[in-house]
Parts: sequence; C-alpha cells; structure tokens
Amino acid sequence: MGDKIFKKKALAQKHQRSTPRNSPDYSLQSIVYVLQSNEFHIFPEIQKPMHKIPFLTLLFFFGSFAFGQSEKNSVNNFLEEWHKAAAEANYEDYFSLMAEESVFIGTDPTENWNKQEFMEWAKPYFDRGKAWSFSTLKRNIFFAKNAKIAWFDELLDTQMGICRGSGVAVKEGDTWKIKHYVLSIAVPNEHVDSLTSLKEDFDRRLITRLRAN
Repeated sequence: MGDKIFKKKALAQKHQRSTPRNSPDYSLQSIVYVLQSNEFHIFPEIQKPMHKIPFLTLLFFFGSFAFGQSEKNSVNNFLEEWHKAAAEANYEDYFSLMAEESVFIGTDPTENWNKQEFMEWAKPYFDRGKAWSFSTLKRNIFFAKNAKIAWFDELLDTQMGICRGSGVAVKEGDTWKIKHYVLSIAVPNEHVDSLTSLKEDFDRRLITRLRAN
C-alpha cells in the first residue's frame, strides 16, 4: 500500500512540473463544459485520453465554425427568398435582391442581360402574375476570406426539368445581393447526342453570326 501511495505522489509531482503555471491548457472535455454552460456533456468520441489543446485555439475554432454556418444559412435563406419572389411574381422583391450592377444569363445562348435588360425582359411575365417557379434540390455555398463574397451552385426543380444555377452573391451592408447568375438546363450524358442534333441548325446560324462580328 505504501509503495502505491508513493508512486501516485511521484506522478502528481511530475505532472505539476511538466505543466507551465501561466499557460493554462484545457482538454476538449473542458471546452465542451464551457460551451454547454451549466450542463456537462461528455460525448463518447472524446472520452478517450487526449492531448491538451490551448483554450483560445479551440474557442477560435468553434467561433469561426459557428460564424461560417451562420453566414451559409444567411446566403441559403437569401437565395430561397429570391426564388420565392419569382414564384409569387413579386417583381419589386425579386429585383431588389439583385445588385445594381449585376448579370443574369439564361438557358438560351442569346440571353445575357444586365439588370436593366433582365428587368425589361421579365416584366411581362411578372405582370401576368406568373413568372417561374424554382425549388431547390441541392445547393453548395462557398465564401471568400472576407466573408463578403459568396459563390454557389444549385440543382433546381423547374418547369424545364432539372436545371443548374450558379452564381456570385455580394454582401452590401447586412444584405446579400445577386451579382452574377447563370441558369442552364441539366442534360444527362446519354441524351447529349440527340440534343446536339436537335439544336444543330440554330447553333450553326448563331455561330456564323457571332464569328462574323
């Protein structure tokens, strides 16, 4: 018994000497305790022995992660509101969510509009009370380091079948705005040949015209 007590004391003294007094480190269990406030939750994957991690490093990590998730949710909600405004034929709301200097590129190769041109083209559809209805199937969102520029891609369920949208959004003050958006019809690889044949004459005429310029 005496030998066991002596060994425990020796180990405790060794631990005290190896831990700097002015550099408090906390294990991930301690961080979980802090973040969970008054409740102490230990998850199975962190019950194993761990190397100690500086508290401020972990705090920065969790804070950055939470901020990133918050911004991603913000952009996701903004895009949903933009598509919803079109589905409800809300002209003012739809175009208020586009930056003043912005571009919309449609599925037709001739559809490359700045905001004013797009507004003029789209107005008759909105005036009829039925513009277009896109519902999101999948979306990926990415950010620049300053978190004020986001780019994204999305798969949409539309009246044209599955379409792919991709674009750039910028943060103006506290509001996200569309800066650039491209809409394209998603074509399965096995149908490319038949589609190419279907639009062959149109493509030939447009190619000739564009090369002439």
